[in-house]
Order: sequence, then structure tokens, then C-alpha cells
Amino acid sequence: MAAGNPFNNILTTLEKPGGAHFGKYYSLPALNDSRIDRLPYSIRILLESAIRNCDEFQVKSKDVEKIIDWENTSPKQVEIPFKPARVLLQDFTGVPAVVDLACMRDAMNKLGGDSNKINPLVPVDLVIDHSVQVDVARSENAVRANMELEFQRNKERFAFLKWGSNAFHNMLVVPPGSGIVHQVNLEYLARVVFNTNGILYPDSVVGTDSHTTMIDGLGVAGWGVGGIEAEAAMLGQPMSMVLPGVVGFKLSGKLRDGVTATDLVLTVTQMLRKHGVVGKFVEFYGQGMSELSLADRATIANMSPEYGATMGFFPVDHVTLQYLKLTGRNDETISMIESYLRANKMFIDYSEPQSEKVYSSYLELNLEYVDPCVSGPKRPHDRVPLREMKADWHACLDNKVGFKGFAIPKESQNKVAEFNFHGTQAQLRHGDVVIAAITSCTNTSNPSVMLGAALVAKKACELGLEVKPWVKTSLAPGSGVVTKYLQKSGLQKYLNQLGFHIVGYGCTTCIGNSGDINEAVASAITENDMVAAAVLSGNRNFEGRVHPLTRANYLASPPLVVAYALAGTVDIDFETEPIGTRKDGKKIFFRDIWPTNEEVAHVVQSSVLPDMFKATYEAITQGNPMWNQLSVPSSTLYAWDPTSTYIHEPPYFKYMSMSPPGPHGVKDAYCLLNFGDSITTDHISPAGSIHKDSPAAKYLMERGVDRRDFNSYGSRRGNDEIMARGTFANIRLVNKLLKGEVGPKTIHIPCGEKLSVFDAAMRYKSEGPDTIILAGAEYGSGSSRDWAAKGPMLLGVKAVIAKSFERIHRSNLVGMGVIPLCFKPGEDAESLGLTGHERYTIDLPSNVSEIRPGQDVTVATDNGKSFTCTIRFDTEVELAYFNHGGILQYVIRNLINAKQ
Repeated sequence: MAAGNPFNNILTTLEKPGGAHFGKYYSLPALNDSRIDRLPYSIRILLESAIRNCDEFQVKSKDVEKIIDWENTSPKQVEIPFKPARVLLQDFTGVPAVVDLACMRDAMNKLGGDSNKINPLVPVDLVIDHSVQVDVARSENAVRANMELEFQRNKERFAFLKWGSNAFHNMLVVPPGSGIVHQVNLEYLARVVFNTNGILYPDSVVGTDSHTTMIDGLGVAGWGVGGIEAEAAMLGQPMSMVLPGVVGFKLSGKLRDGVTATDLVLTVTQMLRKHGVVGKFVEFYGQGMSELSLADRATIANMSPEYGATMGFFPVDHVTLQYLKLTGRNDETISMIESYLRANKMFIDYSEPQSEKVYSSYLELNLEYVDPCVSGPKRPHDRVPLREMKADWHACLDNKVGFKGFAIPKESQNKVAEFNFHGTQAQLRHGDVVIAAITSCTNTSNPSVMLGAALVAKKACELGLEVKPWVKTSLAPGSGVVTKYLQKSGLQKYLNQLGFHIVGYGCTTCIGNSGDINEAVASAITENDMVAAAVLSGNRNFEGRVHPLTRANYLASPPLVVAYALAGTVDIDFETEPIGTRKDGKKIFFRDIWPTNEEVAHVVQSSVLPDMFKATYEAITQGNPMWNQLSVPSSTLYAWDPTSTYIHEPPYFKYMSMSPPGPHGVKDAYCLLNFGDSITTDHISPAGSIHKDSPAAKYLMERGVDRRDFNSYGSRRGNDEIMARGTFANIRLVNKLLKGEVGPKTIHIPCGEKLSVFDAAMRYKSEGPDTIILAGAEYGSGSSRDWAAKGPMLLGVKAVIAKSFERIHRSNLVGMGVIPLCFKPGEDAESLGLTGHERYTIDLPSNVSEIRPGQDVTVATDNGKSFTCTIRFDTEVELAYFNHGGILQYVIRNLINAKQ
């Protein structure tokens, strides 16, 4: 079990200027190890965390050594534990986390413990930003109208989250209508350096949203994780991660006039995709850093998931400190941050000579070579320079269907669809823009591109240009600060004049919450098979994501979104073709409405002020009238409503006692599913809409829910009954027991009947035998989803035997008490002659102390065949979870036993 920290001898006092002190810190220089000076800054944050949390149980001295020896260990895929300083949630992924905490409180209560001990042990910030849709646009009343609809749809979920914000300590819930989680994190929530009980340490964060990486632009290490890892981190458990390689990305020069941060991030994304950075950190450095504002850095960090890296990290320097001042952090805090990071060798001062850092590989970009560009029409890393856009568009129309192709026959490419818009005859061609959205934390956190867009609008209005009335234009800022500086600059009125009214404060179009487009436009697209376009300042443009009817979706800077809205089409060469024509017949070109960098800098300087950040965030927790009117019980235990189809008490702790159940083997288990390679979390875990013939649909209809009110699996993640029924409900599931048939079915082996996976699993559970799953390589790859582990556990699956597992999914299975086993290299179900019709027995010792991480175990079948597998409990901590029946049970018993 845990011991004292062997590194307490390097605890050092951090003096304040003038004699007092800030507190104590674990000093990296005090280790006197020259290897630390060569470590990338991002790895130093992992090192400090390991040293500070070392207890020789969860975090061991040998883990610290692995990190110090990063140069030699990182190529070897070694695992290390990491305990982040805090956790960040959004509402889609936050609901099941709060459900689990509420359920743990009930379990504590039943076992005679103090239920108030179930609280996050690290700060948790939950921002409600994923629910607002652009139902109303082009209206002064859009913000209010959209928020009213948001509350109607999500009242039950919101009330539950509001209860959680009162019932749990250490949990801040930022109400709907406040902003986008990552922008609020950047402008307000991020600490950069913590000072807790007199100990100073770097801020670090894991979030249940992939774009958590935006905070890396502020020098805070952060990335996205699945729900189970986030809950574990909240409850003080370490995350297991592979010690990553670090790509050094050197920046030099400065951006040319008229080139934006969005152009830069799309260029960087393409370069890093090509280089290959999956599972790695990217660390930016070089003299070009001084030319990049903090908001520009955050834009680049935000798109880490699009270039595939775990992080895109910018170490703290003077630019970071200036931003902290701008956003209203107080001088004392900024002084503490600078003093600590300098003392602990985590601050870059570009005025001093730089010591040589070692990186796993190197890239370089001269900012002067970045061109204005967009990305699309279907992937974020398919960059198109603006000057090549028209030619690229025509190539896409010609090309066969694919990421860069629509296969429109030559004779149909000039087709014109006629339609009637509110009594006016109108026309639609391939490439016409029907959605133009200034959206997404990627760009709305950046005043230079937001005010740049407003300047484009001003010039366009003064020249008499207009946006066609059927283009769905919208502006969804990531925080209230944007509204304040747009108003201060006097430019919001020009955006309104072009139809870019503010529609709400949330993710909106970027996550597909774009709302409906006009019916006449929709009919013109579907009836004539037109390739309509959306242009958005978002970070993802996969087909079907932005809107079902926009087959071409381009990512662009906010000023370019305005320009394309004015042009009304992506089929344009801005160099040679006019963007529009004035009433007097004069042609207006792109260059006539494009502001200079100097003009943008001037308006940013005079309009973006620290008081705006202070005023916005002082009011943020006060909520809004709709949130404040939600009445919620004041009890610390949640009053579950058995009739709710959104929030339901899960059965994880139903029969729990104070004694750990001990390791469970598997006896005479049937095979529920027999899979090949590359079964992803999308196959396993419910996502998207609820199919009308599915077990989940049946459950909802039996409870009087109309089909149009099914909502998505995502919005119902707080109800285990629905999520269990959705597990393995993917219509593309390939299960070998079905002999070639594709779909969410399986064979109930004892009777040979074909059933839905859920119905078969329930029949096994009622009859008594255990079940297992056979799988191939890379089982559980894809997005990290907690329900991909919770679902199989609720279906009664006791073990998964696979060729290999995706890293996070394996640890999630362990967290839910499911045994992961790997076939020996070169073996799999097929080579061993297993059909899935056998019964499987896995004998394990009844005492956990007799099981070693990674040991061999024998799997016996009822037809006399037996084979050896490796048990994939990889650490002593994971064995402790298994002994307790899962991570949540382990935490409950430990809290009850601690200092009674």
C-alpha cells in the first residue's frame, strides 16, 4: 500500500520578492540530474506530477526514473501513471459522470459510510455548451429564442447538473448560455500554476472532450479522455498512459499581411498529419513564437485531435503572462506563476540563450510561407490554398466519390435548381453556400480573426454588398467577452446587417447543431441532387457532421466565412472574379473588403480590454433567469425518478458489501459475440440516433416516448437502461456467429435462436451462465467511450479474449471489472480452431495476491481444447480494482476505511 513520498527531501520554499514566500514546491533542479535540462517542457510537467504524487503504490520511484530517462524510454512504449491537477467536462459527457458520483453516494450511505465523502478530490469544472442549436438565425431575438428551445429540450438534464453543482464540493457548473468549454477554460478556469495547501505545482487537465487540448496554448498540459478515466482522475486515481514521443516544431518568421491564425492552423494540421504524430506530444518553439499571440497559439493547440497528436504544447513565456493580465488574472497570481515556473525550469525566456532540447523528431515552418487557405470539402487536413480554390472545387466535382470527390457528371455540373424563396424566384448551383457560420472555440477565442470578420462586414456594407437571404448565417461566440468587444468596436451592427446576428453561446454548427435550413432551399438541394456548401470557422468538417444536406463543408477563418457568405458560392477565384456588384453596377473584389493586419491590430488594441473579461466572468456563475428558475432539491443524495428516461440509477452497487468480492474466474461461459479485427468503440458503444427497431427504441416506446422525441444516445447517456440496450446495437456489426450476416444480432448458443445482442445477453443472465467475447486485433480502437466498457459489463460479459486491445479501452474494461485477456503472439480464435460455440473456463486464484500483472493463464473449453493467454492487468493498482469488482467499488471501500 501507499508509503510516504521518497522525494520530500527536494521540497523547496519559493520566496516572494520582498521577503515572504509563496509556498513550497518539488524542485526539479534540486535533483541535480543533467538529463532533466534536456527534457522537453511538456515532459517536465509529467515528471513533476510523478514526483509530487509518488507513494510507491500508485506512483513509484521507478516511474519517476522512466520519465527522467525519457530520451531512452520513450521509443519503448513504456507506461507511466499520471495524476492531472483537475478535470474538465462538457454536458454530454458530464451527465454520466455525475450520475456515477450520485450513485456512489447512495452506495456509501447503504454501507454505513459518510456519503459526503464522495466528492471530486480535484477541482472539476463542467461547462454546459453542447445543447444549444441554431433554430433561429438572422434575428435580434435569436439568443433568447434558441435558449428557450434549449431549455425545453434539456430541462431534465440541466436540473440534474444543477443539483450536482450544489450537492458536490469541488465542482463548478457553468450554466448554459455562458460560452464554449474550451474558451471559458482559456479565459477563466485555467490556473497555470496551482497553490494548494501551501504546495505549488503546474496546472494540468484532462477533459471529456477531444478539444481540451486548446489549453496547451496557455502552457497548461491538457488533453481529452473518456468518461471512466475522467471519473477515476476526479476520485484521485492515476491514469495509465504511454510515455509519449515529442515532436519539436520550430517556428520562424512572421505571418504576411492578410494571413490569419486560421490559415496557419490549417497549414500546421496538414504538415503534422503528413508527419504522423498519433499518440505523441507536439511542442512548439523558436523565434517565430514571439510573433504569435496567445490566441493564435490556442487556435493551433485546439486542433491537436485533427492532426492526431495528444497535445500541441506551447510552454509558458512572456506572451502567456501578458494574456493572463489581459484576461483579468490578478498581479499577485501572475507573479506567483512566473516565479514558480522560472524556479522549476518550466518558463521560456526568449531574451536569454536557449539550451538545446532533445525531441523525438523535428519539423520547421517559416510563418512567411503560410498562404490564405481553407480546408475541405470533407476533412480538416485537406488544405486548399485560396488561390487554387476554384480549380480544386471543379476537380472535386469531377473526381470519383471520396474525400476529394463528388462524381458529378460533366453535363450536370452547370445545373441550375430554381426555387421560390418567400415569393422571390431564386437559383441554386453546385457549390452555392447555404450555411455560413462563425462558430467554434477554435476561432471565436481569437479577437484578431473575430474583429477581422467584423471589419470585412463593415467594408462590405459601406460598399453596398449583401448576403443572399436564404444563406443561413450565424455568429456563436465562445464567451460573452466577444460580444463586449464587438460592441465596443462599433462593428457588431455591420455583422447584423449581413445576417451574422449572435445566435447563442455554445458549440452550435461546429458539432452539427446547425438547425434546419429553409424548406425551399432544402427541397431544391434534395430534388436536384445539388452539392451545397457550408463554410464555417470550426475544427471538423466530416461528411454528415455539419448538416445532412451540405455535402461540401469548408473550414475557414471568420473573415473568410463572411467573404464566402457575400460571394454566395465556393466556386469563385477571389483574385480575378468579383465578390459582388454594387447597385450602380460597380464590381467589388475580395481585395476591396479585406482589412490589413495593421487595421485589425488597431481595433484589437482599442476594443479588447481586461475589464471585459472581469465583468463577464464575475457574472458567469450567477447564471441566467432560465437556469436560476430551475428548481432542484437541496438534498446531498439524489432523489431518482424511476419514470425518467434521461437520468436513471445504475445498478453498479446493488449487491455491494464492505468485503471485496475477490478475483472471479469464468466457469463454462458461452461466447456472446465472436469478432474479427478492428472492432471500434463505435461498434461497441451507442452513438448517434436511436434506430426505430432497436431494443432501446422498444424501451422508450413502452414508456410512452414518441419516436420524434427519442433524441440521441448522446443525450441519454445518463440512463443505463437505454445505453445497455444500445451496446453492440451498431447496424454495421460483423459477428462471426452469424456466418456473414451484418447487424446487431447474435446466436443464443444453447437454443440456436438468432436474437438482438441485448436480448441474448439478458437470456444468458436469467439462465445463469457467464458470457465472454472473442475478438481480433485492436479491439476497442477509436474514440474513448466509457459506455464501451460499462455496456458489456451490464450485459453480463465477464471477459474479453482478443489478439490486442486499444490502450484506453483495455484500462476501461479493467475499471468496470471485466477481465481482458490476450491470445499468445501468432495465435487467435481461428488458428486455435475456436468457433465461439464452445464453453469457456478461466481458472483464477481466489486470492488476488497470487495473481501477477501480465501473467499467463489457461483457458479451457468443453471440447477438450485448452490454450494459454496473457492476463492484461498491467499494474498492481489494476489488480486492486479487479479484487474490488471495479474502480468505483475500490474507491468507495477505501473512503469508508480511511481514517474512520
